[in-house]
Amino acid sequence: MKHKLQKVLPIAAAAVLYATFATGASADEVVKIGHVAPLTGGIAHLGKDNENGARLAVEEINAKGLTINGQKVTLQLDPQDDAADPRQATQVAQRLVDDKVVGVVGHLNSGTSIPASKIYSDAGIVQISPSATNPTYTQQGFKTTYRVVATDAQQGPALANFAAKTLKVKSVAIVDDATAYGEGLANEFEKTAKALGLTVVSHDATNDKAVDFRAILTKIKGEKPDAIMYGGMDATGGPFAKQAKQLAISAKVLAGDGVCTEDLSKLAGDAADNVICSQAGMALEKMAGGAEFSAKYQKRFNQPIQIYAPFTYDAVYIIVDAMKRSNSTDPAKILAAMPATDYKGVIGETQFDSHGDLKSPVISLYDYKNGTKTLLDIVKM
Repeated sequence: MKHKLQKVLPIAAAAVLYATFATGASADEVVKIGHVAPLTGGIAHLGKDNENGARLAVEEINAKGLTINGQKVTLQLDPQDDAADPRQATQVAQRLVDDKVVGVVGHLNSGTSIPASKIYSDAGIVQISPSATNPTYTQQGFKTTYRVVATDAQQGPALANFAAKTLKVKSVAIVDDATAYGEGLANEFEKTAKALGLTVVSHDATNDKAVDFRAILTKIKGEKPDAIMYGGMDATGGPFAKQAKQLAISAKVLAGDGVCTEDLSKLAGDAADNVICSQAGMALEKMAGGAEFSAKYQKRFNQPIQIYAPFTYDAVYIIVDAMKRSNSTDPAKILAAMPATDYKGVIGETQFDSHGDLKSPVISLYDYKNGTKTLLDIVKM
């Protein structure tokens, strides 16, 4: 009996020792970074694109290995779907706070980023939107709100200036989708258009679920504008441009970054060739790391970038950069390190002003040639 016990005890001791090493202090600390975008609904393709960019960054950082304050850290992406719905956005924001994320990349839309920002502010968690352009987002007095794109106060005027000075437009009709993004962009465009002496013949509102624009477009056809400015996303902007062409409206369709996607030609058909649109950041083909990032993205996800994946990718790296500089995974210390950010990534050099906006924003202008998105101009603001 004694002989059997002597054999069993060392095995039991080894098992305890192994368990201690496997689950004890030497285990990596798991740090969660949240990501929010619409993964269902009409613009789910844009939401998935954003999530893919963030996921690629997390996978890369984990593969290289990350150590903060002497502790090995494994990042975990906590992806959430807000369906581009403001109410759902606040629910998933609270879920991320409850999940104890150290930072959030998102949301995609202005109309979801703005209501969610109050929840992240109350929790003291940094929020970096890769694509919310409404100026209000960073003007609420929160210390937690950042973005890595230009704002509509820059995008709207860039479009209006291009219309007036390059296209020599004299009159314009404006339509928006009544969201924080679409309406905000349209209003900024209208202010500059009027200041430049353009005649705004009408400003109509639709909604972000609309599919039939023929009544508004028939009215606009009678007004004979040189151009139509549409504030909204590609899911509605595509059919809008398509129906304008079906009604034999020759006016150029001007639009913002929500429309300026790789999918527009699928949604608008050959009417995409009548669209001129802006992107609230550097064009992928002009980014220093754009070609390399595009190849990595294509290899990992087997599809092309829609629009803002490079911006979510850099946003994850910016949060990790703040982690490294603060030598901490504490959300409060990460947040405290954010104002001093000077990060050189795929989208260029990122530095923030006192509101959390970019110090050196850029607007890229595009048209479509035979359905292919083609760079027209880059405007430094």
